Amino acid sequence: MSYLRGWFSLDTSSSAARVEPDDSYPNQSLSVPEIHEEYEDDGSDTAGEDDAPPAFPAINSAQRAATSPSSSSDSSRGLSIPTILTDSALMPPPPAPGLATRRPGVPPPQSSSSLLAPMTTTQPPKRPSRRDKVALAPGFGPLDWGNLKSSGQDLRGVDALMRIPPSMLKLHNKKEDAWTAINGKVYNITPYLPYHPGGEKELMRVAGRDGTKLFSLTHAWVNADFMLDACLVGFLVSEPSS
Repeated sequence: MSYLRGWFSLDTSSSAARVEPDDSYPNQSLSVPEIHEEYEDDGSDTAGEDDAPPAFPAINSAQRAATSPSSSSDSSRGLSIPTILTDSALMPPPPAPGLATRRPGVPPPQSSSSLLAPMTTTQPPKRPSRRDKVALAPGFGPLDWGNLKSSGQDLRGVDALMRIPPSMLKLHNKKEDAWTAINGKVYNITPYLPYHPGGEKELMRVAGRDGTKLFSLTHAWVNADFMLDACLVGFLVSEPSS
């Protein structure tokens, strides 16, 4: 603090430039507080305070107000105390849906739980149609058909792709010479007959005609272009005008 004391003790009378007093401003005296060089906090100011930890719960908490005799005065001041509901005051659980007593196609009674999903129809559910598969002979599975296609054997039976009208397609309706059209493409299905999972009889239903509709109704997820690409003989066209 010695530099502060030296700054306040400077003699302004010996300065080179003297400032003349101005009568337009009132004289003001600057009071300089006394500065002590050494000051240590010995803790005497807080010697009488209690070192106990703060109260828990807090003085103004709801827990303390619930057990305090001044709870009525707190209510008058607008402080609401939460109330713990008993089991009898709680909402009862929903009744059991009674799934064991439900019958297909019969609407539920009016007194049943409202949490059940409403039925969209009162008709009995229809039995899903199941397409029977036949047992294929050994060596005629899907992998065997894939090996046959990649073997390089001629499965088309024609030298070049042709434009095939319906009148020409219906001539190939025998088991030894069966053609069908699927999505505008004509395939020779004769070599694929023993590999068909539905059996030869089911596949012969589309021999000699356009089988696109029946193919889509039976197994629309099957990729016919990939399954029968090696059997492609041409494209289905309209009958030539005479």
